[in-house]
Amino acid sequence: MRAIEDVKGLLHDIVQSLGYVWPDKCVVEQPKDPSHGDLATNLAMLLAKQAKKNPKLLAEEIAKKLSTSSFPIERVSIAGPGFCNIVLPQSYWQRAVSEVERLGGDYGKTEYGQGKRVLVEFVSANPTGPLHIGHGRGAAYGDSLAKLLRFAGYTVSTEYYVNDAGRQMRLLGLSVFLRAKELQGIEVAWPEEWYRGSYIIDLARALLAQVPDLCLLPEAEAIDRCYQYAMQQIMDGIQKDLADFGVHHDTYFSEKSLVQSHAVDQAFAALDAAGKTYVQDNAYWFATSQAGDDRDRVLRKSDGSLTYFASDIAYHHNKYERGFDWLIDVWGADHHGYIPRMRAAIASMGKEQSTFDVVLIQLVNLLREGKPLSMSTRAGTFETLRDCIDEVGTDACRFMFLSRKSDSPLDFDLDLVRKRNLENPVYYAQYAYARCQALLRKANEAGLVLDATTPIEVLEALSDEDDLLLLRKAAAFEDVVVDAARTLGVHHISRYVSELAGLVHSFYAKHKIVGTDNAKQSHARLALFRAIGVILANALGILGVSAPESM
Repeated sequence: MRAIEDVKGLLHDIVQSLGYVWPDKCVVEQPKDPSHGDLATNLAMLLAKQAKKNPKLLAEEIAKKLSTSSFPIERVSIAGPGFCNIVLPQSYWQRAVSEVERLGGDYGKTEYGQGKRVLVEFVSANPTGPLHIGHGRGAAYGDSLAKLLRFAGYTVSTEYYVNDAGRQMRLLGLSVFLRAKELQGIEVAWPEEWYRGSYIIDLARALLAQVPDLCLLPEAEAIDRCYQYAMQQIMDGIQKDLADFGVHHDTYFSEKSLVQSHAVDQAFAALDAAGKTYVQDNAYWFATSQAGDDRDRVLRKSDGSLTYFASDIAYHHNKYERGFDWLIDVWGADHHGYIPRMRAAIASMGKEQSTFDVVLIQLVNLLREGKPLSMSTRAGTFETLRDCIDEVGTDACRFMFLSRKSDSPLDFDLDLVRKRNLENPVYYAQYAYARCQALLRKANEAGLVLDATTPIEVLEALSDEDDLLLLRKAAAFEDVVVDAARTLGVHHISRYVSELAGLVHSFYAKHKIVGTDNAKQSHARLALFRAIGVILANALGILGVSAPESM
């Protein structure tokens, strides 16, 4: 069910019949105050200038057309300067229960994406150390975004870009080699930049156990052995942490493969053909300033080495060559300035910029006893994703990471999510589902067994305002899915779960459902709670959070 889209479509028809153009900023939404109707729109106020009419008079005209349409509308009232407040008949909302019973786990799924091929690339952390908490937020967001887009009708693949080449990997190999020398009592001159974490010592010790004469090898060969071993061990650890975090990637794509497969040359050829490159001071440049960047960028340095940007261009060119219609990258917020130059590259490849989007992930402030924990990969003082999973569990981590808009900083209170009460937002959401299941078990024990499909005449008993609050929220799920997919906003799902959970807890506290004198109403409310349970499970599934049967 998509009440908002149903009414918006009706309003589109009305605007067209009146000979006007639909205003871009028009909204149809559920008002926060239920007394203002089921849905409200600002259409008349935005259309007034174009129509050259008083907005209230125009609102009355729109209201009349709404009320006489074939769509089930109970009444329309005009409020304030020209808002149209729309009330739908109770039977419309009661249909939500029937729809859930018919569709089950597919309730809320749409064909909005029309099968469009999407590649979501996320995490892609350099394999120079374990995943930290910031990577965890990006992992949760990317994985849930993929689930959301599939739910909304897209064909989605997920990918991890393995940075297995470049300066940072050489620095990793050097760091392990120096630690190996130190472990063997050899005096070491520590460079200004190197990886200091204790995991580097562990890697050096483990490699020495396999290759005791490591430090006797020619230095270049020894460092390369250290790099190869360390990268593989770290990538194995990353993949295990992601698997335990419920995160799956369809593909792990190697940066090295770009050069080996001539993908870099192919991307450069595409840029050359577009007339966007030039040579200056023996370096190969990309004229990104022509497409909105603040200055042009070097792709190949005068010494012949490639820049990171060159590899990234080749990688994204390769994505398009593989047939994807829409590329979505999940990046850390510190990459914000990188977006204009990548958009310039996309445009120079002859692709519409609308086929490329970036989701920025802000920092996580991890709190313990109200105090922030320090995180630094090279200094080795960071809190790893593994530590967080082990301490509070995957469900708590994922729900908290997804509880706010991705580009907003997040305070993650470890003490809060360990509490088993309704102050804990994760517990609050999961307990709502568990309550639905407990209620159904209680009814079953009392001999009240629901049919697979609840008769319409029974659902008519869902007429109390609290019933309707739950019904409206249940019916909104498909609209929320589409809106979240359209805006790449997974946090819309977590917010919906929290709001629906709040209504469940409030209703449960106010109303007795099993063992009442009104058998028809009791039956209808049990069916409603069964439907709510399905919706909560579907929404939590998008978030990658479990729905426990009991708590």
